[in-house]
Amino acid sequence: MYAVQVENLTKVFGNFQALRGVSFAVEEGEVFGLIGPNGAGKTTTFRILAGLLPPTSGKVLVLGKAPGSPELKRVVTYLPEDAGTYRNLTGYEFLRMVSELYFGRSREAEEALELGVKIASLGEKIHEKMKGYSKGMKRRIQVARALMVKPRLAILDEPTVGLDVVHAKEIRTLIKEFAREHGSTILLSSHNMLEVEDVCGEVAIIDRGVVLLQGKVRDLLSEHGARNLEELFFMVAGRGEAM
Repeated sequence: MYAVQVENLTKVFGNFQALRGVSFAVEEGEVFGLIGPNGAGKTTTFRILAGLLPPTSGKVLVLGKAPGSPELKRVVTYLPEDAGTYRNLTGYEFLRMVSELYFGRSREAEEALELGVKIASLGEKIHEKMKGYSKGMKRRIQVARALMVKPRLAILDEPTVGLDVVHAKEIRTLIKEFAREHGSTILLSSHNMLEVEDVCGEVAIIDRGVVLLQGKVRDLLSEHGARNLEELFFMVAGRGEAM
């Protein structure tokens, strides 16, 4: 069964067409990467899947339902690239708030909170107000927020942005282990091609609102004679611009 099905998706903002017939599918339990340069359409696609933007046309199904359906609110999480934090809450208070929004005051909420604290891995800093957090610390809290409720689908836009090498590696490992242990589907984007190659079993390359290529990473590398995903990316979508 597919967790995500996108067919001929378009999105128009005024005179600008952000998505031009995007199509791809993500199997349940897959860690799937949507990659492309800046302005390629990744974030617009993610916002449509999360139910935050309506499509202009096309077919979009998330766990068999239309994005934004009430049934999806408890089983789909979305982490924007620019997600902020509540300055005057501690990390612990924020994660507790999220757990109780999902599960009320229950044992399930306590278990989600415990998992969130583990994912964030901030030590005693978890009890400090987030206005004093670094960008990387805020990002770890937000990744924890997205995964702690054990979603069936987590949509993560640049999950390791702002993290140093060590913590970025920890988050990548966590994402892979989380998907394997809980059977969750993870859909993510990243400008770090080697990171995507490390985490994702399958990818789609998008540029100028069109999906150029989709498949298993190992198969795509073999088919195109590329040494790694970064090299493949520049073969397919290289524009001589910064990603």
